Amino acid sequence: MELKEAGLNTMPGGGAEILVPEIRTQICGEKETGEEWLFVHKTAHKLGIPTNATMLFGHIESVENRIEHLLRLRDLQNETGGFLAFLPLVFLPQNNALGRKVKNRASEEDILRTIAISRLILDNIPHIKAYWVQLGVETALRALRCGASDLDGTVMEERISRAAGASSPNEITANRLQELIKGEELVPVERDAFYISILPP
Repeated sequence: MELKEAGLNTMPGGGAEILVPEIRTQICGEKETGEEWLFVHKTAHKLGIPTNATMLFGHIESVENRIEHLLRLRDLQNETGGFLAFLPLVFLPQNNALGRKVKNRASEEDILRTIAISRLILDNIPHIKAYWVQLGVETALRALRCGASDLDGTVMEERISRAAGASSPNEITANRLQELIKGEELVPVERDAFYISILPP
């Protein structure tokens, strides 16, 4: 409540990783539990603060673990309606200890299937993001045909994913993103954090 009164009006969804306890303890046991992560977002939603949700996949989790994660998000969304968007994040195995257990990055087919399944399960969350910084531009564009509605990542100097081994460019201008979207015969719309268009129709 104090943060809301100070001006907080939306929250990101980082840190969800995988909400399944037996996997979460292995990959990020020092973080809050999955139940605590859900409680934070539930509390924000009840205060009228919408948030986003994420899922880190392509490491030691199973497909069943991914589905359980998505169902937990879906259940909370059914209760509160507070999630604006879901962002599937691909685990990058380079330059980190967990990566020693993961020999290969998730394939493009796996990524696109995960996005498509996320869109089907999370039919109560308005938007699915395709984060080009991690996916690569070409895969992110394909994701727009597989359930994603938001080509995300207008950053000027992305560092986190690149430190983890991402090979995509570390910046793309808004104009270039518009060109890429139009190249897919889709309509680019610049939006604010609440998914309200900030460009004239």
